[in-house]
Amino acid sequence: MLISNGSVFMPSVLTLIGIPGLESVQCWIGIPLCVMYLVAVIGNSLIIMIIKHKNSLCKPIYIPLAMLRATDIALSTCILPKMLGIFWLHLTENPFETCLRQMWLSHSFQGVESGVLLVMALDHYVAICNPLRHAPVFSGQILTHTGVGVTLSVALLVAPWLVLIKCHLKFYQITVISHSYCEHMVIMKLVTEVIWINKIHGLFFAFSILGFDIIFIILSFVQIFITVFQLPQKEARFKAFNTCLTHICVFLQFYILDVFSFFTHRFGSHIPPYIHILLSKLYLFVPPFLNPIFYGVKTKQICDHIVTIFVSSKHLDD
Repeated sequence: MLISNGSVFMPSVLTLIGIPGLESVQCWIGIPLCVMYLVAVIGNSLIIMIIKHKNSLCKPIYIPLAMLRATDIALSTCILPKMLGIFWLHLTENPFETCLRQMWLSHSFQGVESGVLLVMALDHYVAICNPLRHAPVFSGQILTHTGVGVTLSVALLVAPWLVLIKCHLKFYQITVISHSYCEHMVIMKLVTEVIWINKIHGLFFAFSILGFDIIFIILSFVQIFITVFQLPQKEARFKAFNTCLTHICVFLQFYILDVFSFFTHRFGSHIPPYIHILLSKLYLFVPPFLNPIFYGVKTKQICDHIVTIFVSSKHLDD
């Protein structure tokens, strides 16, 4: 995914060329990405406003949902504008510090989203398996502090990568990146020194953040399924499972796309570079695009408020 050039000492500018092999159609690829981004921003913002302003939704269980929606918006926003600048305006040059900042933000928001998904899984676990303890364990204050703690811990965990790249890794094989945004694994492939760090850092992030969250999310839902299938009434089993269905869909589409892209980068050296890049776009833009649709359709309170908004606006037009 790299274009050969001479070795450069601490480059001030990195050049991103977009998608190698698909340069002629990059402007068209940007159109569906822009549509997905607009749907993600509008849909997630609508859900956040509904949660904030409707008294019936001002409950602790909706705090992680609002955090997830805000994280989706932030994750897409830190990537797409510069990507469209490459695709549509040919603005390929990026200051090195800007590239590091984009890398830090994108990985931080991914980690935060993973942490919030873990909190939501634990919320469902306590609500179904130990409902009497749900109110004291998942109060609004505890969930707010948990959200702040997840955000700070992920940001501090990702920050050392930037310090290492900025202060320790001096010599770069090239300054031209065959990618459409600054991504950690791609940046590390530019470095001529300390090659083993390329693998260590990616694995460290994957297993210290995503791997930890995935393990506990799976354990939570395994216990939830065991509890649900032990319920005596069929209606109670169906209601409990239906409550978790939306969150299961969100968990699966986030982690499957993320893990698949990670292993494709690590072990798919024979796969064409444009496949790697397209996969990286899927796990950045598909979850923010689909999540408001999942929650808007499957969460009855949110769905009712959305319908009310559209019905009211239609009456005003009439």
